[in-house]
Amino acid sequence: MAGKPVRLLCLHGYKQNGDVFRKKTGAFRKLLKKTAEYHFITAPHLIPQTEGGEENLTGWWFSAEGRSYVAQDVTDFSAGLDESLDLVARNLKDHGPFDGILAFSQGASLLSIICSLREKGDERFQALCCAIFVAGYRSRQTAHQELYADLVTIPTLHVIGDTDQVIPRAMSDDMLRNFQDPVVLRHDGGHFVPSKSAQKSAYVDFLKNACA
Repeated sequence: MAGKPVRLLCLHGYKQNGDVFRKKTGAFRKLLKKTAEYHFITAPHLIPQTEGGEENLTGWWFSAEGRSYVAQDVTDFSAGLDESLDLVARNLKDHGPFDGILAFSQGASLLSIICSLREKGDERFQALCCAIFVAGYRSRQTAHQELYADLVTIPTLHVIGDTDQVIPRAMSDDMLRNFQDPVVLRHDGGHFVPSKSAQKSAYVDFLKNACA
């Protein structure tokens, strides 16, 4: 870090977009205002709008026909991952350099794939020095399983909510086996980025050590 803020690319969850995630992380960003700077991007795939629902919500890929996604479903169907990987790579190149990626829910699942590709030598992601997963999990699409073959060695922080009803704690715990020496921050809340003062030191210490 060397006295200057680290730069984080931010990946939102399913049925969000960059603006929604920015708003939802307001308290988190305030908590770390002297530690990090953020660049939010929006996933490339629009989700069909439901009656009375919010417009322009997006996802990183789909697990079923009809442009839908359920994190818990094991399916042979997968559409849209390559476009999302290309989008992240373009932002890393065009708006970087970035020290790491902060990702939430489906965005964190995408980040797990990015970390695996980095471990395999994918040049698009080599410059990253750390990754922060909030409510992360392994993708359950069968086409993605080979991406998890190698142990990931990049420094990682895994933020896991004990009462998360969207991504159960067990799914986030299961992903830890893919990472070498993962740092884990547990909180008693649910599906959100925790931002209490008691958690500040965990974030700051991780970023300080990972990006020294």
